[in-house]
Amino acid sequence: MGHGVTMFIMMLLGLMAVAVQGEDPYLYFTWNVTYGTISPLGISQQGILINGQFPGPEINSTSNNNVVVNVFNNLDEPFLLTWSGVQQRKNSWQDGSLGTGCPIAPGTNYTYKFQVKDQIGSYFYYPSTRMHRSAGGFGGLRINSRLLIPVPYADPEDEYWVIIGDWYTKSHTTLKKLLDNGRSIGRPDGVLINGKTAKGDGSDEPQYTMKPGKTYKYRICNVGQKNTLNFRIQGHSLKLVESEGSHTVQNVYDSLDVHLGQCFSVLVTADKEPNDYYMVASTRFTKTILTGKGIIRYTNGKGPASLNLPEAPVGWAWSLNQFRSFRWNLTASAARPNPQGSYHYGQINITRTIKLVNSVSNIQGKFRYAINGVSHVDPETPLKLAEYYGVADKVFKYNIISDAPPANLNMITVEPNVINATFRTFIEIIFENPTKTLQSYNLGGYSFFAVAVEPGTWSPEKRKNYNLLDAISRHTIQVFPKSWAAIMLTFDNAGMWNLRSENAENRYLGQQLYISVLSPEHSLRDEYNLPETQLLCGIVKDLPKPPPYST
Repeated sequence: MGHGVTMFIMMLLGLMAVAVQGEDPYLYFTWNVTYGTISPLGISQQGILINGQFPGPEINSTSNNNVVVNVFNNLDEPFLLTWSGVQQRKNSWQDGSLGTGCPIAPGTNYTYKFQVKDQIGSYFYYPSTRMHRSAGGFGGLRINSRLLIPVPYADPEDEYWVIIGDWYTKSHTTLKKLLDNGRSIGRPDGVLINGKTAKGDGSDEPQYTMKPGKTYKYRICNVGQKNTLNFRIQGHSLKLVESEGSHTVQNVYDSLDVHLGQCFSVLVTADKEPNDYYMVASTRFTKTILTGKGIIRYTNGKGPASLNLPEAPVGWAWSLNQFRSFRWNLTASAARPNPQGSYHYGQINITRTIKLVNSVSNIQGKFRYAINGVSHVDPETPLKLAEYYGVADKVFKYNIISDAPPANLNMITVEPNVINATFRTFIEIIFENPTKTLQSYNLGGYSFFAVAVEPGTWSPEKRKNYNLLDAISRHTIQVFPKSWAAIMLTFDNAGMWNLRSENAENRYLGQQLYISVLSPEHSLRDEYNLPETQLLCGIVKDLPKPPPYST
């Protein structure tokens, strides 16, 4: 073999090695966060825009992509973004909550770097500071399946975001002042679909168009402040195909209850008369029903949408039964090459049961919401930073709540609420809701198996009602009034993770906690080091940086 041929083969092998060892693709975004005048309900108000957009721009990613978002804060207040449902493996530094990082100061920027690893599905991002989410700053985050992993349905003609939520015409600063003064933010003023609502007077332009006979994917997320919303499309059925990262059994629904923080993906086929049709989102479980509308137009449309809107269901028993109909598609693959059904969660021994009960009390004339008698407040030094720098004892105490609620839930303590979870243990968490208001919870950094939602109070014998075969793996769970919900998960993602109410009022006034999951080896195999660019604040700001974790 000639020298030239040998050199060529060596170069080719070298390039192949580089390709094999190369990183997954990177996606780069530069976002300018500003105030801007918006009028989603016909009343001019101050909104929070990202690159001038309300809602903000979409992140369109694929499983295993590395996402880099450089956020410039041009507001007059500190600001943070969190990535709801994105399981940032080993990387709670980028979670964007006040318990893990310092907010971005006005006039400065911070670059988020995270990987959407082993995930698919529909998610969203939003501001985690103050009441900023009530002014905007939210948008869709799509994670597509890699090409080598087939999805259990044909490629749609197109994909559309349906970002729904209740809306206040009061400014975010006014809402914050109301809560700071111990008052409620009251009832919302309307419901938005993608930042607007149709007037219904014939002047509305369509939000989306559909070709006759084609099928489209609609990614629906409730980014609102207070209310569950029922979503439906006039005259069309919704085939559910994905919920918060799980391919589902493809049941067909006339409408879907979308609780706070939840997302669904549905397929809709343009198989009706060629006209305009309304998308409808309306509040559930409220005395006064607020409704938002948006137009979908057939490309060969011949007439306006009918003003006869489809009715939403009544009562929460219907919503509970809908939850029970959701099932994991055990024959489909997810982001991982392994079939989803290979994870037999129902056969894993539970090592710990944590029962969390929400409550509300009036403390010195001000409302506070609590979990197991503790109403969380964010300290000046983020919890994760305090823990990493070895000064946690100066900032917060671990486990001030027990695994069972106290007898008197009216006695509320106001302080940081942090519990420990042993790394890689399989845990059962029970949420019990003794109030008359529906609750919705989100857990950062994880997906869990939502095995049961039932009326009444929980007891160990209720485990016989658990779905231990094909419960959906998700990151939010609703708890109906005077009811309980059970989830199961393995705490295998080291970090400091936020468990929070998705009701903005409850969350702001303390209905949240953090779960510290520490790897005993302090190894890079389990958790990333403090990023070089990490913002520092509080008592760690001038401390020497701890030695990094080893491999």
